[in-house]
Amino acid sequence: SGKSTLGNCMLKLINPTAGEVIFEGENILTKNKAMLKPFRRKAQLIFQNPYMSLNPRMKIYDILKEPFIVNGIKDKKQIDETIKKIVSLIGMQEEILNRYPHEFSGGQRQRIAIARAIILKPSFVVADEPVSALDVSIQAQIINLLIDLKKHLNLTMLFISHDLSIIKYISDRIAVMYLGKIVELAKSDELYSRPLHPYTVSLLSSVPIPDPDKSSRRKLIALKGEIPNASNIPSGCNFHTRCPKAKPECANINVKLQDTGNNHFCSCPFFAHLLQAHL
Repeated sequence: SGKSTLGNCMLKLINPTAGEVIFEGENILTKNKAMLKPFRRKAQLIFQNPYMSLNPRMKIYDILKEPFIVNGIKDKKQIDETIKKIVSLIGMQEEILNRYPHEFSGGQRQRIAIARAIILKPSFVVADEPVSALDVSIQAQIINLLIDLKKHLNLTMLFISHDLSIIKYISDRIAVMYLGKIVELAKSDELYSRPLHPYTVSLLSSVPIPDPDKSSRRKLIALKGEIPNASNIPSGCNFHTRCPKAKPECANINVKLQDTGNNHFCSCPFFAHLLQAHL
């Protein structure tokens, strides 16, 4: 779908061929490496795999100290105090600072990676599937930690995931992507209670419900066919080749997000019919 690619474009880790990324009123895509330095301090990334994102040859103290060095902060007292506060904030003890990444579990490593991302007090964090590489028993702990940090540090967070249950739990607003395009955008409660785009409806029908009675009453909407090649996207609506509600004109229509009311955006031109079906 292009979720991680979009997140990397927002941080200018990938240079998109078109468009703009506006942060605090400025288009960061027009900035060179030197001009980006203040932005880098305000916008950080939590990587997906904590086993790969931490340098195995550096102690945890040095890993957490590195952002200060990169940004020219040399006050040792300030650095030490901040590191100790961050370690406490992520629910770990100071004794971890003299240990190496391989001495920790996946959940502990991800806590350390989160500490590194927030240690310079950024205002925007991209969390790229931060729990997908972790055991299910640990995922809830990391999600709750991110929610607490978001509130405590007043963070804006772009949370990237394919797990619809986690998305509902953590998100204020949700954008659904298909083949590189946002097909629906709404507040979390609105999207889950009134999905409009056929792709969103299909996705939500696949979420497991831990109740045999409710599960038996819900119809699973299975999509036919395979996702088209991203280098050869279908004409018109890019979902029409798999859409259960597709019409002949969908192959040629100019599709764009439309506000259906209540800040609920949908790119399906026939959303009115879908809305009627949910009333």
